[in-house]
Amino acid sequence: MKLETEVCIVGAGPGGVATALKLSNLSIPCILVDKSSFPRDKICGDAISGKVTTLLNRLDPGIMQRFHAQPIQTDVWGVRFVPPNRKALDIPFKAGYVRNEKMAPGYVCKRLEFDNFLVEEVRKLENVQLLLETSIDEYERSETGFTLRSKNQNLEISCRLLIDASGAYSNFSRHHAGLEKDPKHYAAAIRAYYRNVSGMAQDNFIELHFIKSVTPGYFWIFSLPNGEANVGIGMRSDIVKRRGVNLRKELERIIAEDPSISPRFKDAELIGKLEGYGLPLGSKSRHISGDHFMLVGDAGHLIDPLTGEGIGNAFYSGIIAAEQAEVCLREQNFSKEFLISYDVRIQRVLGSEMKLSYKMQQIGGNHLLLNFVTNIIHGNRKLLEYFSAMYTDFDLREQLVKPWFWIKMWLRKS
Repeated sequence: MKLETEVCIVGAGPGGVATALKLSNLSIPCILVDKSSFPRDKICGDAISGKVTTLLNRLDPGIMQRFHAQPIQTDVWGVRFVPPNRKALDIPFKAGYVRNEKMAPGYVCKRLEFDNFLVEEVRKLENVQLLLETSIDEYERSETGFTLRSKNQNLEISCRLLIDASGAYSNFSRHHAGLEKDPKHYAAAIRAYYRNVSGMAQDNFIELHFIKSVTPGYFWIFSLPNGEANVGIGMRSDIVKRRGVNLRKELERIIAEDPSISPRFKDAELIGKLEGYGLPLGSKSRHISGDHFMLVGDAGHLIDPLTGEGIGNAFYSGIIAAEQAEVCLREQNFSKEFLISYDVRIQRVLGSEMKLSYKMQQIGGNHLLLNFVTNIIHGNRKLLEYFSAMYTDFDLREQLVKPWFWIKMWLRKS
């Protein structure tokens, strides 16, 4: 079977779906193809940030309303930071929030459920042709774009613009776009699901534990529906190799032996097994477009270096890619020189944030500094409100890497 389209998206995860939703909103038909059937599991921390909720609301408020109406997610109202000295710091996403607000600023939802929800939203769109259980095995560059082939399905798709959203292990990203794995800008993580973990943070604050053995990475606990939790550990790949850390064994050791963590797992039950995955971080500038193509989300190495969040940045990049596609189609220009506008906008919207996160990640490797910072903030209501504002104010966040800022905070507290 041969198909032709102006725009073909490979990968129906959050980045690919965001691209398809925005293209549909712009009245641009497209083909969205994925090798899997849905629902399918995706190894991830499962945290859905305010970026996603904001962008979905802009596209169609009805989508968020339908998502919120389903019993597949927990509402998240903030983050609990636990430094090496174990002096927990609860920072809400919004200062003075009220728990019974209509919608939470963030969620935790298994990717099995969230990605399937998004795909079901795509099924409703008449101008998006969804092809599931279709593996793209070959990419051939032509004068007018790309030809994609699926050997098992005997399928050939010709497109003028290819948008690759096929994730961290993208064949196209590595072998055609030339994005090589750099251990200094790549992370490894282990995730597991548990039931009946005790002592969960109030209002489902996601927990980030900066334990000495894994900094500058962290151990996490994210609350899920039905008494379940997403539990994991992540570190930068070069540090894992240098220290000889076995993340699987380290996760098991923390749960079994750590004096603060272990008691909470006394009656907990492991659901399934531990799963590992890689995270291509956005801390290094890369070319994520070229003649007739753009890379979206994990395929473009756009994961936040500090938090490991990928879903929000995948959404952002997908929507930006769709808007760039509209310009390309209008101008009938799909050249590398023209598509560089996509890279420029990604850097403007996400690049500065990811570079700052990388600096903060490096600072986070200093145990004494983490303890010092927590001691300054702990118990200070005004400072907590200030830090809540940093979630949405990048200029405030930039202050975190400036020594003089912390000196002022210390003097103010003194």
